[in-house]
Amino acid sequence: MKQILLVFLGGGLGSVLRYLISKPLNFYFTNFYLGTFIVNIIGCLIIGFILGISLKNSYFNENQILFLATGFCGGFTTFSTFALENNSLLKNGDLLAFALYTTLSITVGIFAVSLGIWLTKLS
Repeated sequence: MKQILLVFLGGGLGSVLRYLISKPLNFYFTNFYLGTFIVNIIGCLIIGFILGISLKNSYFNENQILFLATGFCGGFTTFSTFALENNSLLKNGDLLAFALYTTLSITVGIFAVSLGIWLTKLS
């Protein structure tokens, strides 16, 4: 039950922070969901950093990983929103924005996870 509560609390915190970051940024750009993009990239970097530290020296215990990676990052990152926004771009026939948004989100997201892991190896 403790693990479920940790995931719940981390997810709630991540969701609120996602809303506070993405809502104002998405408002200003109609053809590119910059807020969602930034949140997803930051989330990828954070989860890479958390997992990198854990793999390097077991800095986080299981409960901390549940709270931070599963809960916070799970609530903070927005893949379902990403899929919905891509669907909207396709429905509107904006193929260039769809291709750019999808390609950048995936490639930069993977890079951010790798960067987070790499940064943990510096010290």
